[in-house]
Amino acid sequence: MVSLLISLGVLLIGFLVYGRVTEKIFAPDDRQTPAVAINDGVDCVPMKTWKAFLVQLLNIAGTGPIFGALMGAVFGPVVFLWIVFGSILGGAVHDYMSGMISSRHGGASIAELSGTYLGKAVKWIMRVFSVILLVLCGTVFVTSPAALLDKLTPDWMNGTFWAIIILAYYLLATLLPIDKLIGKLYPVFGVLLIVMAGAVIGGIIFSGGKYTIPELTLQNLHANGTPIWPFMFITVACGAVSGFHATQSPMIAKCIKSEKVGRKVFYGAMISEAVIALVWAAAGVSFYGTTQLLNEALANGASNVVYEISTGVLGFFGGILAIAGVVVCPITSGDTAFRSARLILAETFRLDQKSIKNRLLITVPLLIAGGLLTWFAIVNDNGFQIIWRYFSWSNQTLAMIALWVSTAYLLKKGKYRFGSLLTALPATFMTAVSSTYILTAKEGFCLDTTISYLIGASLAAVLFTVYLIVLIRRQNNHSRLRHPDPDKPVKDHTTSKS
Repeated sequence: MVSLLISLGVLLIGFLVYGRVTEKIFAPDDRQTPAVAINDGVDCVPMKTWKAFLVQLLNIAGTGPIFGALMGAVFGPVVFLWIVFGSILGGAVHDYMSGMISSRHGGASIAELSGTYLGKAVKWIMRVFSVILLVLCGTVFVTSPAALLDKLTPDWMNGTFWAIIILAYYLLATLLPIDKLIGKLYPVFGVLLIVMAGAVIGGIIFSGGKYTIPELTLQNLHANGTPIWPFMFITVACGAVSGFHATQSPMIAKCIKSEKVGRKVFYGAMISEAVIALVWAAAGVSFYGTTQLLNEALANGASNVVYEISTGVLGFFGGILAIAGVVVCPITSGDTAFRSARLILAETFRLDQKSIKNRLLITVPLLIAGGLLTWFAIVNDNGFQIIWRYFSWSNQTLAMIALWVSTAYLLKKGKYRFGSLLTALPATFMTAVSSTYILTAKEGFCLDTTISYLIGASLAAVLFTVYLIVLIRRQNNHSRLRHPDPDKPVKDHTTSKS
């Protein structure tokens, strides 16, 4: 209990202190944002700050901070450390930089920003990679709420029925102007999500000793002995650092009315998501008592775990309300996943999105792909777990690339050259995480862990070394411009050629 309260306090301090450090390094100013400069009535639409914050929170807070946190809790209370410090030092910085850099480039996607700062080859890789990730995200955010709704409704309203309903909603949310559906519904859903998370943790805390939230330990308590590195850092996903957010922040970057609200909207939303992740991680280990029992419950599906915790802690009707919040969470990220994919493809093929015909031309094939993957997840016993694992790895890999893009931006245009360490350090860490995971995981190359650790660490070290070389060169060039060589003759520009 004490560890949870301290973790929540550290998150608040992180927002107030490290969030301001991040803001100072980026240095927001009074230039016009896309919402003001473009204001196309479809994607670039001005929103009030509180509404932009709630929409951003619902965009990014998908299944990850709930299912990912529950699966991460199988490692034990050590997951608290990753959620807290991963969010403050990595995830919130990642989200803020992705949104603010996009705002300064007319709301450009992470794929376009990658091309601007890392080269055309990276841009095309990111275009393909981002769209695949977003379709995987959309699929995850169809199957998980559909499974939950299946448990609450009559038999004829099964998972397939709800999947079709959710995909139909996604079609509308992807096509309509952002302020017509998303802008009106998300603030209400955002309040619901926050209230429900509070209700779950409140029910556990005030259970009269029925549930005990364990204190922090560095011990690996995973029932199957799965190593913390790198698996826990991949599993938690959206609850700490998420590349999916790099696809969502540019969408809200099109809606903020001033750069100076970026810390509240982008950094603040990620810290809020970390709070949600902490709540569900704590709920998982306290409700089942041991990580062994939690792991066994997860074998029957994460949706089933959410149902058991919600109804067990709050009773039937309270559980229904809690699950409603959990259902809203992934649905309101799935629709924006497909919307972001539409915007990336529109950028790629230069299709004007004011035209409903052009929006349909992109949206329909995306939803067909999502529907096929959803069908795969439903008809296969391990379909959801397979999709989740690939989503988790691609998610963290995208986060790694987005952090390196942010580092390149700060090196080229940042006010403080050494301020680029803000993103370079978490970029290096995520490089080691994602590369080590894909080398050692079953869905990857299945290499020996020692070899995988060595290669992953070496790759991260090489990229950080390249970064330091570029940083030193730019710092030296900057110093020469400010302090030219006194022995070098200076041209006299006051006289003209005769």
